[in-house]
Amino acid sequence: MEIRANLIAGAYVANPAGTGEPRVVTARGQLLAVEEATDALINQALAAAANAAEPYRHATPEARAAFLERIGEEIMALGDQLLEAAHTETALPIAARLAGERARTVNQLKMFAELIREGSWVEARIDRAIPDRQPIPKPDLRRILIPLGPVVVFAASNFPLAFSVAGGDTASALAAGCPVVVKAHPAHPATSDLVGQAIAKAAQATGMPAGVFSLVHGTSNDVGAALVKHPQTQAVGFTGSLRAGRALFDLAAARPAPIPVYAEMGSTNPVFLLPGALRERAEAIAEGLKNSVTLGVGQFCTCPGLAVGVRDENFALFSARLNELMSGAAPGVMLYPGIRNAFETGVTTLSAIGGVATVRSASPANAENAEAAPTVFTTDAATFAKNHALGEEVFGPATVVIDCASVEEMKQIAENLEGHLTATIHGTADDLREYAWLVAILERKAGRVLFNGFPTGVEVCPSMQHGGPYPATTDSRTTSVGTAAIQRFARPVCYQNFPDEALPAELQNTNPRGIWRLVDNQLTQAAS
Repeated sequence: MEIRANLIAGAYVANPAGTGEPRVVTARGQLLAVEEATDALINQALAAAANAAEPYRHATPEARAAFLERIGEEIMALGDQLLEAAHTETALPIAARLAGERARTVNQLKMFAELIREGSWVEARIDRAIPDRQPIPKPDLRRILIPLGPVVVFAASNFPLAFSVAGGDTASALAAGCPVVVKAHPAHPATSDLVGQAIAKAAQATGMPAGVFSLVHGTSNDVGAALVKHPQTQAVGFTGSLRAGRALFDLAAARPAPIPVYAEMGSTNPVFLLPGALRERAEAIAEGLKNSVTLGVGQFCTCPGLAVGVRDENFALFSARLNELMSGAAPGVMLYPGIRNAFETGVTTLSAIGGVATVRSASPANAENAEAAPTVFTTDAATFAKNHALGEEVFGPATVVIDCASVEEMKQIAENLEGHLTATIHGTADDLREYAWLVAILERKAGRVLFNGFPTGVEVCPSMQHGGPYPATTDSRTTSVGTAAIQRFARPVCYQNFPDEALPAELQNTNPRGIWRLVDNQLTQAAS
């Protein structure tokens, strides 16, 4: 079996003899064994990132944009080899999923390249001096966003391309001007290694400093902890479980100099079913919910894990049809055995709660193949209120249906929700007017509020918000999808009374980059 070292600053670096023994970390296929990153290699990766920080920060926007685009080209140049490796490691279908995810990965790299070429993302603000102002002169003040420095990115298990080595966190951090050290997810090391090679080739081809990117492997929590606690790490991007994300957040907060951890963790993405919609299309909503819950074997952070409605004949029709559809749904292969085992533990926990009825796929699931059976739990509002576990994420193809005896019970459920990535309302125009209070509540509870749709499927565009109040994320002001994701990895600096030639180009009087700036409280592209 091939044993691969860690990829540090563009080159493979082996651990010293007797340290970092190779471990087979792939869940299926055993394509690759990798060496566990030691503290020495982590130090080397972050030292290289720190050395690259200044030259990379001062690379022109055009140079950074060309680098991002070249990464996309190198990923595409891997061809079927990349898709086949990802399929072998994750069981995700090539045509129906991985080809599209590769396109999303490349397109978001292009999106950030276009963003930094245009340049207005730096949010330049200029207040010109008024030297004769009384009683004291007004200074010349100019503010801009600059890169934070080296960023550690933890690759996600459920998106081996789009939220992994060259995914949104890496793309947005590189776009902001930050070197990146990625910790590969142990469920897909071969896929990670191929994409890491593509980034390293792109960095070399475009003249980027070698330390702009490193890829390290690790199966132990110690590797992740060392990356977060390292003094050169200035921010962390993470997608995964609440337990792991909170642990990293706490480690970062306990540092002598705390740093931000932008963690997307867990969400049950509630769906509220209003009477008008159920009256018009109860069975169609059930079919749409079943499709959303089982899409990708439920392995999306936007999987709708709660459905809430007020008891009547139409809600009963919806619930009966959903049970029928889930019973007839085929089991699916999950990403790796550990994630399937966690799903089964969650199903067992919820099924054991008094007052909960459980319906599972009638087709047997093959545990040895990491298959999971689609599952629906049905309960009432009182049982839901007494059992916190019913509101927690069961990652996989499962949802909880809550049968409310009254509108007031529905309102109480909405008010008591924790933070979520998404919340959905199915209704009519009349429903929206009557339930305006529900919209107001969900605005406080979620980062994205949908009407007459389903939350799976996240459009990558400037207006997308993929984040929400805790515990969905550690910072509800940020997003991990869309161009606003770049703001996580930058901070503002204000220059007072600097000579024009000493200022960043974006703040100079002539506005040589032609970006949009706020000049004396007026948004303009004109020179100042």
